[in-house]
Amino acid sequence: MSRTPRFKSRAPHLLRRTALPVYACLTLTALTALTGCSDASPSTPPAAARGTEPATTTPRTPASGPGTASASASGSASAKSAAPPVHVSIPSLGINSAVMRLGLNPDRTVEVPPADKGMTVGWYTGGSVPGQPGPAVLIGHNDTRYGRAVFHDLKKIAKGADIAVRDDRGTEIHFEVTDRETASKKAFPTARVYGPTDTRALRLITCDGSFDAAGHPVDNLIVYAERK
Repeated sequence: MSRTPRFKSRAPHLLRRTALPVYACLTLTALTALTGCSDASPSTPPAAARGTEPATTTPRTPASGPGTASASASGSASAKSAAPPVHVSIPSLGINSAVMRLGLNPDRTVEVPPADKGMTVGWYTGGSVPGQPGPAVLIGHNDTRYGRAVFHDLKKIAKGADIAVRDDRGTEIHFEVTDRETASKKAFPTARVYGPTDTRALRLITCDGSFDAAGHPVDNLIVYAERK
């Protein structure tokens, strides 16, 4: 007797307000209100991302999940001077999306695209501008209560795949996928994703993984790419 594919048993999940980036996705059931990806204990991004002096020399990842992000100083500077992204496409996956800006909420957690914009990718403005030195971070939903979202098929992306980001001046910048990683929310590679780098890097982040006993997907999917 064949087993039912696992994905058919999953309830839709989405992102919502959370510390950088997405750390757990909650499910929608008949007995619960709609919820989304969140960190159980979201924390404030490090000072490097806020433009203030750091309280400690090394950002720490909370035990409940990666609640901090280390944005390079060059990334913060480039966000002010370089042309911001307005569109992203991944031809191999058929992804074409406008790009909205994501900042910080009043509680210092990162914004994510609202559920009704599930097919829109968000760019975290506290990091680098895509194409500039440092890590540029794009966040997208996997699923929302409205159905499949923009990064639903991101897990299918292959090494070497092309990612094209167009800025508001009409310049298209191409990135090549170098790696893909599924990371536990309890051991998120904060430094690897958000840490300073001299390369012109791009990170794509969404929800992934099996559900735990509480109905939270236990992982995040991270795609790493570098400018061609």
